[in-house]
Amino acid sequence: MNNSVGRTARLLTAGLRALVVLTVVCGILYPLAVTGVAQALFPHQANGSEIKVNGKVVGSELIGQRYDLPLKKGQETPDPDLKWFQPRPSNGLSTNTTNTQYKLLVSGATNLSADNPKLLNQVKAAKAAVIKDNSVPGYEVQPSQIPADAVTSSASGLDPDISPAYAKLQAHRVAVRNHLPLTKVEQLIKTHTKDRIAGFMGDPRVNVLQLNIALKKAQRPATEYERGARPAWTGGRPTTDAGR
Repeated sequence: MNNSVGRTARLLTAGLRALVVLTVVCGILYPLAVTGVAQALFPHQANGSEIKVNGKVVGSELIGQRYDLPLKKGQETPDPDLKWFQPRPSNGLSTNTTNTQYKLLVSGATNLSADNPKLLNQVKAAKAAVIKDNSVPGYEVQPSQIPADAVTSSASGLDPDISPAYAKLQAHRVAVRNHLPLTKVEQLIKTHTKDRIAGFMGDPRVNVLQLNIALKKAQRPATEYERGARPAWTGGRPTTDAGR
């Protein structure tokens, strides 16, 4: 009897020691070590890849956002602000209906098959909008010019990048809307085009937020009337200021 109690006590003691040691090592020391290494070697990435303008965080390199006009009365979705480069569609996003205490968006894909009528209608509508929005006097967008990322959502609905082809397709409209030379806008796109990761992974890409910040800097000074009349640069998902 005494031997049985003794063995049980020793097992409990060993178990408690293991619990304490593993809690300290795995729950305290390891997280501190990983955090320290990340902050020392990759501080930008470890802190969310934040993008700042004049010391103010306006977004992240990893999360896409909208560039829309203020929502008008009776509208369910705002119109895009065509002064800015526009991101990919985000049809897979949905709203939070479980915890309504917070206004959240649920990231995700549409999960629609390639032959689903709803997806086909979304693509057709997006294609028509791309042609309409980006055609300007002297330049008309042809359906064959439209890349896939201009009319389809990413798997998360929050892709921060677009293809160089989609950025170049928007260049004429952006130049006209901002009274900038087309060559200047095309140079901004070229400057902000990133190559494949390690030279072979993924595709060349353009970060829309970084490109729009560069566009903001390239704009001519606005008149007092324009400063008062033009809409704020709203990020929608999430909302941001116009890099002021």
